[in-house]
Amino acid sequence: MDRKIKVGVIGVGALGRHHARLYKQVVPNVELVGIFDVSKETAQKVGEEFDIKVYDRWEDLAAECDALNVAVPANYHASSVLPLLKMGKHVLVEKPIAASVEEAVEMVETARANNCVLGVGHVERFNPAMTFLEKYADETRFVEVHRLAKYPPPRPGMHRRGTEVSVVLDLMIHDLDLILTMINSEVERIDAVGIPVLSSTEDIVNVRLKFKNGSCANVTASRVSEEPQRRFRVFQEDTYISMDYGNHSGMVLKRNRIGLARKDVNLDAHNALALELEDFANAVRKTLATGQLSDTKVPGEAGLKALRLAVDIVNEIHTYNDHYGFKFAPCSVDDFEKNK
Repeated sequence: MDRKIKVGVIGVGALGRHHARLYKQVVPNVELVGIFDVSKETAQKVGEEFDIKVYDRWEDLAAECDALNVAVPANYHASSVLPLLKMGKHVLVEKPIAASVEEAVEMVETARANNCVLGVGHVERFNPAMTFLEKYADETRFVEVHRLAKYPPPRPGMHRRGTEVSVVLDLMIHDLDLILTMINSEVERIDAVGIPVLSSTEDIVNVRLKFKNGSCANVTASRVSEEPQRRFRVFQEDTYISMDYGNHSGMVLKRNRIGLARKDVNLDAHNALALELEDFANAVRKTLATGQLSDTKVPGEAGLKALRLAVDIVNEIHTYNDHYGFKFAPCSVDDFEKNK
Protein backbone atom coordinates (compact mmCIF):
# COMPACT_ATOMS: atom_id res chain seq x y z
CA MET A 1 0.00 0.00 0.00
CA ASP A 2 1.66 3.18 -1.21
CA ARG A 3 -0.54 5.98 0.11
CA LYS A 4 -0.41 7.32 3.64
CA ILE A 5 -2.92 6.17 6.25
CA LYS A 6 -5.50 8.89 6.92
CA VAL A 7 -5.97 9.34 10.66
CA GLY A 8 -8.12 11.60 12.81
CA VAL A 9 -8.00 12.26 16.56
CA ILE A 10 -11.18 12.49 18.63
CA GLY A 11 -10.54 14.10 22.00
CA VAL A 12 -7.52 16.41 22.25
CA GLY A 13 -7.28 17.05 25.97
CA ALA A 14 -4.27 16.18 28.13
CA LEU A 15 -3.53 12.91 26.27
CA GLY A 16 -5.16 13.41 22.89
CA ARG A 17 -3.20 16.59 22.33
CA HIS A 18 0.01 14.54 22.31
CA HIS A 19 -1.54 11.94 20.01
CA ALA A 20 -2.35 14.67 17.51
CA ARG A 21 1.10 16.23 17.82
CA LEU A 22 2.91 12.95 17.23
CA TYR A 23 0.74 11.96 14.26
CA LYS A 24 1.48 15.37 12.78
CA GLN A 25 5.21 15.51 13.51
CA VAL A 26 6.64 12.04 14.14
CA VAL A 27 4.66 8.99 13.02
CA PRO A 28 5.76 7.97 9.49
CA ASN A 29 3.43 7.28 6.56
CA VAL A 30 0.44 8.89 8.27
CA GLU A 31 -1.62 11.86 7.16
CA LEU A 32 -3.34 13.57 10.08
CA VAL A 33 -6.64 14.65 8.55
CA GLY A 34 -7.87 16.62 11.54
CA ILE A 35 -9.11 16.67 15.10
CA PHE A 36 -12.42 16.91 16.96
CA ASP A 37 -13.25 17.72 20.57
CA VAL A 38 -16.55 18.45 22.29
CA SER A 39 -14.80 21.57 23.59
CA LYS A 40 -14.43 23.74 20.51
CA GLU A 41 -12.08 26.00 22.45
CA THR A 42 -9.74 23.10 23.25
CA ALA A 43 -9.82 21.82 19.67
CA GLN A 44 -9.16 25.28 18.26
CA LYS A 45 -6.21 25.82 20.58
CA VAL A 46 -4.58 22.50 19.60
CA GLY A 47 -5.38 23.08 15.95
CA GLU A 48 -3.67 26.46 15.97
CA GLU A 49 -0.70 25.19 17.97
CA PHE A 50 0.14 22.37 15.55
CA ASP A 51 -1.50 23.64 12.35
CA ILE A 52 -4.19 20.93 12.27
CA LYS A 53 -7.65 21.20 10.72
CA VAL A 54 -10.45 21.31 13.30
CA TYR A 55 -13.78 19.61 12.61
CA ASP A 56 -17.08 20.71 14.13
CA ARG A 57 -18.60 17.22 13.82
CA TRP A 58 -16.87 13.91 14.52
CA GLU A 59 -18.92 12.32 11.74
CA ASP A 60 -17.37 14.60 9.13
CA LEU A 61 -13.87 13.84 10.40
CA ALA A 62 -14.48 10.09 10.46
CA ALA A 63 -15.85 10.12 6.92
CA GLU A 64 -12.47 11.31 5.61
CA CYS A 65 -10.31 8.89 7.63
CA ASP A 66 -9.16 5.28 7.48
CA ALA A 67 -8.60 5.24 11.23
CA LEU A 68 -9.45 7.22 14.33
CA ASN A 69 -7.59 7.75 17.57
CA VAL A 70 -10.05 8.14 20.49
CA ALA A 71 -8.80 9.83 23.68
CA VAL A 72 -11.96 10.84 25.52
CA PRO A 73 -12.88 10.10 29.18
CA ALA A 74 -13.26 6.37 29.86
CA ASN A 75 -17.01 6.52 30.45
CA TYR A 76 -17.42 7.76 26.86
CA HIS A 77 -15.19 5.17 25.18
CA ALA A 78 -17.95 2.80 24.10
CA SER A 79 -20.31 5.52 22.87
CA SER A 80 -17.47 7.09 20.89
CA VAL A 81 -15.86 3.94 19.47
CA LEU A 82 -18.86 1.75 18.56
CA PRO A 83 -20.25 4.13 15.89
CA LEU A 84 -16.78 4.33 14.31
CA LEU A 85 -16.40 0.54 14.18
CA LYS A 86 -19.87 0.22 12.64
CA MET A 87 -18.70 2.66 9.95
CA GLY A 88 -15.83 0.27 9.22
CA LYS A 89 -13.19 2.57 10.71
CA HIS A 90 -10.10 1.25 12.49
CA VAL A 91 -9.73 2.57 16.04
CA LEU A 92 -7.06 3.07 18.69
CA VAL A 93 -8.76 3.83 22.01
CA GLU A 94 -7.04 4.98 25.16
CA LYS A 95 -6.98 2.68 28.18
CA PRO A 96 -9.09 1.35 29.76
CA ILE A 97 -10.82 -0.05 26.69
CA ALA A 98 -14.17 0.83 28.30
CA ALA A 99 -15.73 1.65 31.64
CA SER A 100 -17.48 -1.74 31.87
CA VAL A 101 -16.82 -5.29 30.73
CA GLU A 102 -20.13 -5.39 28.87
CA GLU A 103 -19.18 -2.35 26.81
CA ALA A 104 -15.72 -3.76 26.10
CA VAL A 105 -17.15 -7.09 24.93
CA GLU A 106 -19.44 -5.27 22.50
CA MET A 107 -16.54 -3.21 21.19
CA VAL A 108 -14.35 -6.27 20.60
CA GLU A 109 -17.17 -8.20 18.91
CA THR A 110 -18.10 -5.22 16.72
CA ALA A 111 -14.49 -4.74 15.63
CA ARG A 112 -14.18 -8.39 14.61
CA ALA A 113 -17.53 -8.38 12.83
CA ASN A 114 -16.46 -5.39 10.73
CA ASN A 115 -12.86 -6.57 10.17
CA CYS A 116 -11.58 -3.49 11.97
CA VAL A 117 -8.35 -3.03 13.90
CA LEU A 118 -9.14 -2.23 17.53
CA GLY A 119 -6.06 -1.26 19.51
CA VAL A 120 -5.97 -0.24 23.17
CA GLY A 121 -3.59 2.41 24.51
CA HIS A 122 -1.64 0.41 27.07
CA VAL A 123 1.40 2.50 26.27
CA GLU A 124 3.65 0.84 28.87
CA ARG A 125 3.90 -2.19 26.56
CA PHE A 126 6.12 0.04 24.43
CA ASN A 127 8.26 1.24 27.31
CA PRO A 128 11.88 0.05 26.88
CA ALA A 129 11.86 -1.26 30.45
CA MET A 130 8.99 -3.60 29.63
CA THR A 131 10.73 -4.71 26.47
CA PHE A 132 13.62 -5.78 28.68
CA LEU A 133 11.36 -7.49 31.23
CA GLU A 134 9.54 -9.49 28.57
CA LYS A 135 12.81 -11.21 27.71
CA TYR A 136 12.90 -12.58 31.26
CA ALA A 137 9.20 -13.42 31.62
CA ASP A 138 9.73 -17.17 32.11
CA GLU A 139 9.97 -18.42 35.68
CA THR A 140 8.41 -15.27 37.15
CA ARG A 141 7.30 -16.05 40.69
CA PHE A 142 6.57 -12.68 42.29
CA VAL A 143 5.96 -9.17 40.93
CA GLU A 144 5.80 -6.01 43.00
CA VAL A 145 4.62 -2.75 41.47
CA HIS A 146 4.24 0.83 42.70
CA ARG A 147 2.58 3.39 40.46
CA LEU A 148 2.10 6.67 42.28
CA ALA A 149 0.96 9.97 40.81
CA LYS A 150 -0.12 13.42 41.91
CA TYR A 151 -3.81 14.26 41.93
CA PRO A 152 -4.79 15.48 38.45
CA PRO A 153 -5.53 19.18 37.92
CA PRO A 154 -9.13 20.43 37.57
CA ARG A 155 -10.93 20.68 34.23
CA PRO A 156 -13.77 23.22 34.04
CA GLY A 157 -17.13 21.45 33.79
CA MET A 158 -15.60 17.97 33.83
CA HIS A 159 -14.18 15.33 36.17
CA ARG A 160 -10.48 15.68 36.84
CA ARG A 161 -8.72 13.47 34.31
CA GLY A 162 -9.22 9.79 35.13
CA THR A 163 -11.30 10.31 38.28
CA GLU A 164 -14.51 9.26 36.54
CA VAL A 165 -13.28 5.73 37.26
CA SER A 166 -11.36 4.03 40.08
CA VAL A 167 -7.58 4.40 40.15
CA VAL A 168 -7.61 0.69 39.30
CA LEU A 169 -9.03 1.48 35.85
CA ASP A 170 -7.19 4.78 35.60
CA LEU A 171 -3.59 3.89 36.55
CA MET A 172 -3.28 0.34 37.90
CA ILE A 173 -4.69 -1.17 34.71
CA HIS A 174 -1.36 -0.39 33.00
CA ASP A 175 0.41 -2.71 35.44
CA LEU A 176 -2.32 -5.35 35.37
CA ASP A 177 -1.81 -5.59 31.62
CA LEU A 178 1.97 -5.91 32.10
CA ILE A 179 1.57 -8.57 34.79
CA LEU A 180 -0.77 -10.58 32.59
CA THR A 181 1.94 -10.59 29.91
CA MET A 182 4.58 -11.69 32.44
CA ILE A 183 2.57 -14.44 34.17
CA ASN A 184 0.85 -16.86 31.81
CA SER A 185 -1.74 -18.18 34.23
CA GLU A 186 -5.27 -17.49 35.45
CA VAL A 187 -5.87 -15.47 38.60
CA GLU A 188 -6.90 -17.71 41.49
CA ARG A 189 -7.42 -15.19 44.31
CA ILE A 190 -7.76 -11.44 44.75
CA ASP A 191 -7.19 -9.60 48.05
CA ALA A 192 -7.77 -5.88 47.58
CA VAL A 193 -8.27 -2.75 49.65
CA GLY A 194 -8.87 0.78 48.49
CA ILE A 195 -10.47 4.10 49.40
CA PRO A 196 -11.49 7.37 47.81
CA VAL A 197 -9.55 10.32 49.21
CA LEU A 198 -10.22 13.37 47.05
CA SER A 199 -12.63 12.01 44.45
CA SER A 200 -15.78 9.89 44.51
CA THR A 201 -13.94 6.77 43.26
CA GLU A 202 -10.96 4.91 44.74
CA ASP A 203 -7.84 7.08 44.71
CA ILE A 204 -5.47 4.62 46.38
CA VAL A 205 -5.56 0.82 46.08
CA ASN A 206 -3.42 -2.14 47.02
CA VAL A 207 -4.09 -5.62 45.67
CA ARG A 208 -2.44 -9.01 46.01
CA LEU A 209 -3.03 -11.40 43.13
CA LYS A 210 -2.39 -15.14 43.39
CA PHE A 211 -2.22 -17.13 40.17
CA LYS A 212 -3.06 -20.78 39.58
CA ASN A 213 0.57 -21.56 38.72
CA GLY A 214 1.73 -20.34 42.16
CA SER A 215 2.99 -16.94 41.04
CA CYS A 216 1.75 -13.82 42.78
CA ALA A 217 1.81 -10.05 42.42
CA ASN A 218 1.49 -7.16 44.85
CA VAL A 219 0.34 -3.95 43.19
CA THR A 220 -0.16 -0.46 44.59
CA ALA A 221 -1.61 2.48 42.70
CA SER A 222 -2.26 6.01 43.97
CA ARG A 223 -3.22 9.27 42.35
CA VAL A 224 -2.91 11.28 45.58
CA SER A 225 0.85 11.03 46.11
CA GLU A 226 3.30 13.88 46.49
CA GLU A 227 6.11 12.13 44.60
CA PRO A 228 5.42 10.25 41.33
CA GLN A 229 6.86 6.75 41.14
CA ARG A 230 6.72 3.91 38.59
CA ARG A 231 8.62 0.88 39.82
CA PHE A 232 8.30 -2.71 38.62
CA ARG A 233 10.19 -5.46 40.43
CA VAL A 234 10.29 -9.10 39.34
CA PHE A 235 11.49 -12.04 41.42
CA GLN A 236 12.35 -15.22 39.51
CA GLU A 237 13.86 -18.55 40.56
CA ASP A 238 17.44 -17.32 40.22
CA THR A 239 17.05 -13.66 39.27
CA TYR A 240 15.86 -10.36 40.74
CA ILE A 241 15.03 -7.54 38.35
CA SER A 242 14.30 -3.99 39.51
CA MET A 243 13.17 -1.55 36.85
CA ASP A 244 12.26 2.10 37.13
CA TYR A 245 10.28 2.55 33.97
CA GLY A 246 9.87 6.23 34.65
CA ASN A 247 13.55 6.96 34.07
CA HIS A 248 14.35 3.87 31.95
CA SER A 249 16.88 2.36 34.32
CA GLY A 250 17.29 -0.60 36.63
CA MET A 251 19.39 -3.54 37.63
CA VAL A 252 19.51 -7.31 37.43
CA LEU A 253 20.85 -9.59 40.16
CA LYS A 254 21.44 -13.13 38.92
CA ARG A 255 22.69 -16.14 40.83
CA ASN A 256 25.77 -17.88 39.48
CA ARG A 257 28.24 -20.46 40.78
CA ILE A 258 30.02 -18.04 43.07
CA GLY A 259 27.10 -15.95 44.34
CA LEU A 260 25.20 -13.02 42.85
CA ALA A 261 26.22 -11.10 39.76
CA ARG A 262 24.87 -7.57 39.33
CA LYS A 263 24.21 -5.88 36.02
CA ASP A 264 23.04 -2.27 35.82
CA VAL A 265 20.60 -1.63 33.03
CA ASN A 266 20.55 1.73 31.29
CA LEU A 267 17.83 1.64 28.70
CA ASP A 268 17.68 4.03 25.80
CA ALA A 269 14.79 6.40 26.36
CA HIS A 270 12.38 6.59 23.47
CA ASN A 271 8.89 7.88 22.92
CA ALA A 272 6.66 4.96 23.90
CA LEU A 273 3.54 6.80 22.72
CA ALA A 274 5.03 7.43 19.28
CA LEU A 275 5.84 3.71 19.00
CA GLU A 276 2.29 2.84 20.03
CA LEU A 277 0.83 5.11 17.34
CA GLU A 278 3.22 3.72 14.74
CA ASP A 279 2.27 0.17 15.71
CA PHE A 280 -1.41 1.06 15.23
CA ALA A 281 -0.76 2.69 11.85
CA ASN A 282 1.21 -0.35 10.67
CA ALA A 283 -1.62 -2.71 11.68
CA VAL A 284 -4.11 -0.55 9.79
CA ARG A 285 -1.86 -0.41 6.73
CA LYS A 286 -1.47 -4.21 6.65
CA THR A 287 -5.18 -4.73 7.09
CA LEU A 288 -6.04 -2.33 4.26
CA ALA A 289 -3.41 -3.83 1.98
CA THR A 290 -4.32 -7.49 2.49
CA GLY A 291 -7.93 -7.48 3.62
CA GLN A 292 -6.83 -9.73 6.49
CA LEU A 293 -7.10 -8.31 9.98
CA SER A 294 -3.71 -7.46 11.48
CA ASP A 295 -3.66 -6.90 15.24
CA THR A 296 -1.81 -4.22 17.16
CA LYS A 297 0.58 -5.20 19.94
CA VAL A 298 -2.30 -4.62 22.39
CA PRO A 299 -5.51 -5.67 20.60
CA GLY A 300 -9.00 -5.24 21.98
CA GLU A 301 -8.95 -8.72 23.49
CA ALA A 302 -5.91 -7.83 25.63
CA GLY A 303 -7.58 -4.62 26.74
CA LEU A 304 -10.69 -6.62 27.67
CA LYS A 305 -8.63 -9.13 29.65
CA ALA A 306 -6.99 -6.37 31.69
CA LEU A 307 -10.36 -4.67 32.21
CA ARG A 308 -11.97 -7.88 33.48
CA LEU A 309 -9.26 -8.18 36.12
CA ALA A 310 -9.52 -4.48 37.01
CA VAL A 311 -13.30 -4.74 37.48
CA ASP A 312 -12.88 -7.87 39.61
CA ILE A 313 -10.46 -5.93 41.83
CA VAL A 314 -12.87 -3.00 42.20
CA ASN A 315 -15.71 -5.39 43.07
CA GLU A 316 -13.49 -7.05 45.70
CA ILE A 317 -12.74 -3.63 47.21
CA HIS A 318 -16.44 -2.84 47.47
CA THR A 319 -17.15 -6.24 49.02
CA TYR A 320 -14.38 -5.68 51.57
CA ASN A 321 -15.60 -2.19 52.48
CA ASP A 322 -19.21 -3.37 52.78
CA HIS A 323 -18.19 -6.31 54.96
CA TYR A 324 -16.42 -4.05 57.45
CA GLY A 325 -19.02 -1.29 57.25
CA PHE A 326 -16.65 1.28 55.77
CA LYS A 327 -18.58 4.22 54.33
CA PHE A 328 -17.13 7.02 52.26
CA ALA A 329 -18.83 10.29 51.39
CA PRO A 330 -19.87 10.33 47.70
CA CYS A 331 -18.30 13.72 47.00
CA SER A 332 -15.10 15.00 45.50
CA VAL A 333 -12.53 17.69 46.15
CA ASP A 334 -14.21 19.68 43.38
CA ASP A 335 -17.43 19.73 45.41
CA PHE A 336 -15.53 21.21 48.35
CA GLU A 337 -13.90 23.81 46.10
CA LYS A 338 -17.30 24.84 44.73
CA ASN A 339 -18.66 25.34 48.22
CA LYS A 340 -15.77 27.41 49.60
